Amino acid sequence: MLRAPAAPKSLYRHRNRHTGGERVTRTATRDNGRVTEQTQGAWADPGDDLVVRMSEVAVRRGRNELLSGVNWDVELDERWVVLGANGAGKTTLLRLAAAEMHPTTGAVDLLGERLGRVDVFELRPRIGFCSAALAGRVPPDETVRDVVVSAGYAVLGRWREEYDTLDHNRAEELLGVLGIAHLAERQFGTLSEGERKRTLIARALMTDPEMLLLDEPAAGLDLGGREDLVARLSWLAQDPDAPATVLVTHHVEEIPPGFTHLLLLKDGQTVASGLLEDVLTSENLSKTFGQELRLERSGQRYFAHRAA
Repeated sequence: MLRAPAAPKSLYRHRNRHTGGERVTRTATRDNGRVTEQTQGAWADPGDDLVVRMSEVAVRRGRNELLSGVNWDVELDERWVVLGANGAGKTTLLRLAAAEMHPTTGAVDLLGERLGRVDVFELRPRIGFCSAALAGRVPPDETVRDVVVSAGYAVLGRWREEYDTLDHNRAEELLGVLGIAHLAERQFGTLSEGERKRTLIARALMTDPEMLLLDEPAAGLDLGGREDLVARLSWLAQDPDAPATVLVTHHVEEIPPGFTHLLLLKDGQTVASGLLEDVLTSENLSKTFGQELRLERSGQRYFAHRAA
């Protein structure tokens, strides 16, 4: 039986942003064999608890409207699930929140900064992002430990960067929390799908981000792997010092206990948004997926099926 790790202390240091100080994130530039290091600047306004604000956001590509009229706020102590069918706009929404793309119209504010008015290369290290696209860019011969620790320089593929004992200790701690400490010396290309997902979540947490974005972290996992991951994400979500978290999924069965809010998307538009217990209903799911669905709950978990 899976046992979530004990939590006598928080994994997160970023809550110190409310009292000032510098972030630990670094950026590295490779130039003629040299690696230069720069520590990022001070924390955002300590009085601002809003980490995401999207106002009348639309994203268009050619004649296709990927998002339309989206309004969405995320506060630092919230854990959001974004749920919808394939093509609903979930990944597009997450890429906006990761500062990987700009809206066609509307405004996106991330961590107190407006997209279009901020250097996204300074903003992105403040955001932990885990996606299948990232997994495809990891060198297959990179060790699990190096995949995680190299997030401190925002690079994939360790080169000549130097890491201190604190970096290695944090990487080891995160690998332990996610149940893969024994894989630290394994090559990334030899891992199972579940092991890769957990490695990339550890990497996303390595820089002590102010926001954590998880794009379908349970996709492709078998039942045991899914349940292991859901339990660990639930434990992380219930840590009061954890960053604001957004998890994208197709399935209500993958919603970890401890997540607080839900955004339902269909055809790039919002179906419903708010507290998870208020928004997650059979009626709203039926609207979102275009067929009559029945929602059931067992303890803190949810299950859905087509109505008979």
